[in-house]
Amino acid sequence: MSIEPKEAVAKPPFALSEVEGQAPRMGFDFAQPERKVRGRRNGFTLVELMVVIVIIGLLATIVALNVLPSGDTARVQKAKADIATIEQGLELYRLQLGSYPTTTQGLAALVSAPAGVDAGRYQAGGYIKRLPQDPWGRAYLYASPGQHGAADVWTLGADGKDGGEGIDADIGSWQ
Repeated sequence: MSIEPKEAVAKPPFALSEVEGQAPRMGFDFAQPERKVRGRRNGFTLVELMVVIVIIGLLATIVALNVLPSGDTARVQKAKADIATIEQGLELYRLQLGSYPTTTQGLAALVSAPAGVDAGRYQAGGYIKRLPQDPWGRAYLYASPGQHGAADVWTLGADGKDGGEGIDADIGSWQ
């Protein structure tokens, strides 16, 4: 009979708790009583939040200063495009009916036939689908005969008053 040597038992990769009745813990066991360590709480401090708010405010200011002037330019361009569309409708009206609508008939004559116009010669559906408002929410102005041509279409600009400079300047078909 031969006695075989006992195999060595492999140590687990963690230390077993020396206190009976407790489940084994992962990691190191320094055999010191647990202390309540006041750890860093999750979240941000007031200073961190204030720094972020200031940065966002600065970025918003930079964007606003660069974007707002382009809105004024876009309004002027829209007014010019609207006036060009109205002028095309007026020209079609003139070609079919022989004259521009009177100042009294106004631009509404481009959407529906005004009184006193031969309905057989008036284009079905009108000459433009609808009358646009200027970019500042007002109706375009019309005169026939105009001061600058046979028919004038214009808007008074952002301020709604005759004359002006920059975005307040009048925008007309003669420009």
